[in-house]
Amino acid sequence: MTENNLERGKEYVGIDEISGPLVVIRGVHNVGYNELVEVVDEDDRIRLGMILESSEGAAVIQVFEGTSGLSIPGTRVRFRGEPLKFGVSGEILGRVFNGLGQPVDGGPQPREKLKMNVNGLPINPTAREYPREFIQTGISAIDGMNTLVRGQKLPIFSGTGLPHNRIVAQITRQARIMGEDSSFAVVFAAMGIKHDIAKYFIRNFEESGVLEKVVMFLNLADDPSVERLVTPRTALTAAEYLAFHNNMHVLVILTDMANYCESLREISTVREEIPSRKGYPGYLYSDLSELYERAGMVKGKEGSITQMPMLTMPNDDISHPVPDLTGYITEGQIVLERELEQRNIYPPIAGLPSLSRLMKDGIGEGLTREDHAHVASQLFAGYSHVKDVRALAAVIGAEELTPLDKIYLEFGDRFEREFLSQEEYEDRSIIETLDIGWQVLSHLPKDELYRISEEEINKYYGKGD
Repeated sequence: MTENNLERGKEYVGIDEISGPLVVIRGVHNVGYNELVEVVDEDDRIRLGMILESSEGAAVIQVFEGTSGLSIPGTRVRFRGEPLKFGVSGEILGRVFNGLGQPVDGGPQPREKLKMNVNGLPINPTAREYPREFIQTGISAIDGMNTLVRGQKLPIFSGTGLPHNRIVAQITRQARIMGEDSSFAVVFAAMGIKHDIAKYFIRNFEESGVLEKVVMFLNLADDPSVERLVTPRTALTAAEYLAFHNNMHVLVILTDMANYCESLREISTVREEIPSRKGYPGYLYSDLSELYERAGMVKGKEGSITQMPMLTMPNDDISHPVPDLTGYITEGQIVLERELEQRNIYPPIAGLPSLSRLMKDGIGEGLTREDHAHVASQLFAGYSHVKDVRALAAVIGAEELTPLDKIYLEFGDRFEREFLSQEEYEDRSIIETLDIGWQVLSHLPKDELYRISEEEINKYYGKGD
């Protein structure tokens, strides 16, 4: 192997091994983990890569654009001496990028005000502020019963064929912090999606007029899988700039994290690492933590980052490693239910498995309405009883139920038809959501509303039904 001193640093001619998207080169020195690399083929075409591993004069490089067409003797490698960075400025709003942060919307490269390391910097736990303040998504099943709070990590667990793309598009269109529309933005990162789905998202945001407040990062299904590992990191870098440099409140939507984890498993297999559960690498938990923990609020900073990762569960298995580990790291989950989808209820958000652990800190007087916590609790309790009554009716028949149980069956039907179900372009305010909740609860006798105060019953029960 020979070395030629070039203006950009040392260039190494010839590599030692090509394995899938990985390149192995030996005889190198002073290179480190996550360092950016330029891989040049025999036609002088430059492909970017990143060092996955370096030790004893050797380096393993993942090539973002794939290794097709590279030859062992004719490939040249340049080490940049810095990590992958994304050039940021206010001009990234309204733009569409690929997973590496390169524009793919036909527009010019945005002017760079700052170059930021896509790997981010850990937030000192003592510098974090506790997540508070309600974010309105316009979807009753989320706002009313699984409230999203500014600075929270609240994933969506879906299954194959369920309308998760429509739901995340609706959240992107409608999400806002009440009274702070001008300082709110959405960073949308899609990984491993098909071309028609990418066009759907872009057209949807353009037609609804929200693209100007959205930054999109698209990694398509036929793009190199290793690019998928960088896509969420580039997106979160854009979010960190908007939040902590421009003082904006940013909602980050990452879809589909299952595709990201599949790419992680693929790279791990190529590296011949010892597999863990279902073939995923043992560091899957820490890798996901690196992404999810980039959400939050920092003391002294006005901006915030809220995350809603979306992932599809293979075979609807919530104990699968990806949703299982995601649940450990995040603060709740929104679960889509296939049974509701089969009954044409949109959005098919499950009433009982869904949970927002920080909901209690983002609702109530001054944030949503003083009755919010009690209404949500009573809806949960009532719908839980409905499930029991339905199971009993399946055994003994509905005609054998008590009059009260029959009332609960009707309550369950109204809860699903009126509260959970809404149109794809229906943007409900939190007041509308709570009023619909009261309309549904008013179908139950007053003495069944044991989680609501007498004062609230007198004020809202039976009103506007």
